[in-house]
Amino acid sequence: MDEKRATVTPTFTPTLLKIIKYEITGKLPDPFLFEDGQRVATEADWAARKKELYKSVIELQYGIQPPAPELMAVEMLYNGDKTRVYRIKSGTEAHPVTFRMKLILPDNAVNPPVIVDGDGCFNYSMDKQWLGAALERGVAWAIFDRTEIANDVMGEKRGTGQLFEAYPGLECGALSAWAWGYSRVVDALEQIGLVNLDCIAFTGHSRGGKTCALAGALDERVAIVNPNETCAGSCSCYRSHLVALDENGAEARSERLSDLWHNFYYWIGEGMGKYVARESELPFDCHELKAMIAPRTLFLSEAAHDIWSNPVGAWQTTVAAKEVYDFLGAGDELFWYFRPGRHAHKTEDVEMLVSLIKRRENGGKDFDDSRFFRLPFEETAIPPIYDWKNPKRK
Repeated sequence: MDEKRATVTPTFTPTLLKIIKYEITGKLPDPFLFEDGQRVATEADWAARKKELYKSVIELQYGIQPPAPELMAVEMLYNGDKTRVYRIKSGTEAHPVTFRMKLILPDNAVNPPVIVDGDGCFNYSMDKQWLGAALERGVAWAIFDRTEIANDVMGEKRGTGQLFEAYPGLECGALSAWAWGYSRVVDALEQIGLVNLDCIAFTGHSRGGKTCALAGALDERVAIVNPNETCAGSCSCYRSHLVALDENGAEARSERLSDLWHNFYYWIGEGMGKYVARESELPFDCHELKAMIAPRTLFLSEAAHDIWSNPVGAWQTTVAAKEVYDFLGAGDELFWYFRPGRHAHKTEDVEMLVSLIKRRENGGKDFDDSRFFRLPFEETAIPPIYDWKNPKRK
């Protein structure tokens, strides 16, 4: 559920976040630099460079990705007025992977845009106000529980759950398995035919946000990718560490690769273990995952006092990713947003995503971006974390 609203909402100002310490352990790698030392010059070059980035940004960080399924079947289990439940059957003929998807349609909508959310295991995904932020504006939901595809149990060994049974020896973490589920939901939506396939948005929170970002980078059928407060291992920044005051005035720090590895090593690629406390040696950072989504719409939603999620580092890798968006002529498709508050997926986060869905649906007409791009800290007080620029910028 959403966190309880405070009696007085903090005023959003550039001094909302009180930074105690901000450490940079190294500069962000240049995404335009080929492995042979040559630099990207054209958009065709960027397509080739993305293939190189795949080896580190995707395969090193998350593991070798699951293959495309051998089968894809959709069975309706419940047909309500506006809510329908389906069983998705995919994976291999020998070991099918089955999970449920709930499709919730808005009133009086024909072929509506749809938000795909894999956080069906979280309570907030059934909150009426949270769902209503989309439904009341004509946007559908397709919600599934990613843990039906791969387990999410602390202390359990790597590679447990249906997908790993279907593909023995699969060399990836749970995030990749869950991201595979997002794509199977899109496959199902294509078969069902009740939503606008040209306006699909992915969202997810925390570990679900990590999953959403990976799924969005891999599946180009999605138009809008909205990771919400991903913390380490996705849209934050490996090379920066933050210490700041939380909402209660207590000192808190951001999550590091060491935290992610020691607590949730089964989420990510096995090769990441050797970079614990050596993040500056990583051949990539989070800006390059974001850049792999370009030129499609990317919306990063963060909370000013979600210190664990490193709001400063997350913003810096977003700014770095914008160099790629600008290079591809898509600078107006990258959005970020900070709200007051802590780690949560709140109704207002959904409202901001829906505003971007309506922007796409309406061709930009009547779009108000005044709540985007605000920072809860002074931009000039943060040292730059990269010293390169996109090849089209003089």
